[in-house]
Amino acid sequence: MLAVRCTFKSEFFTRWLSVGGAAVTSYHSRMNDSIDHLCPQCGLCCDSTLFADVELRAGDDPKRLKKLGLTILKKTPAKLAFNQSCACFDGKLCGIYADRPKRCRLFECGLLKKVEAGELTASAALRKISAAKQQADKVRTLLRSLGQADERMALTHRYTAVMNEPLDFSDEDGGEQRGELMLAVNDLMTRLQRDFLR
Repeated sequence: MLAVRCTFKSEFFTRWLSVGGAAVTSYHSRMNDSIDHLCPQCGLCCDSTLFADVELRAGDDPKRLKKLGLTILKKTPAKLAFNQSCACFDGKLCGIYADRPKRCRLFECGLLKKVEAGELTASAALRKISAAKQQADKVRTLLRSLGQADERMALTHRYTAVMNEPLDFSDEDGGEQRGELMLAVNDLMTRLQRDFLR
């Protein structure tokens, strides 16, 4: 009786692994298709729209990453990071994708997760990406018009720099633009939280 049970369990597990393996392969294939389709149209996780910096994790080799083109900084005495916009991002693709840091490897935006789970179509995700990019461009345009043109700085740092400037009450246009900037940033942050960071 014991031999029969072992044979049955072995066949059961073999069938289960076979089906499970196909499901895992299918999932990874869908995931790669979604990444190939969505990520090059987006880039918000690499261009400083979503993140001001990326902290390195255990196992990341700062010297190797520096050789690959990243500028590694001490964020705190115990934490290393690189600033966004990422120096290895060309506007569509990562120049060091196969060697990217762990945080980059592990990050999946909310839209990607929803597409993978079948909760959102790829075309709906692309529309959300387009709307978020348009809003980020509006914020960048307003920042430039208010004198903050350093595109190397993270978007949130540029916004903070503008808002920390003393307000000139005699300049009605400047005050109006700052108000417009505040509303544009609020809209962008709402979109990012709802669609990309959940």
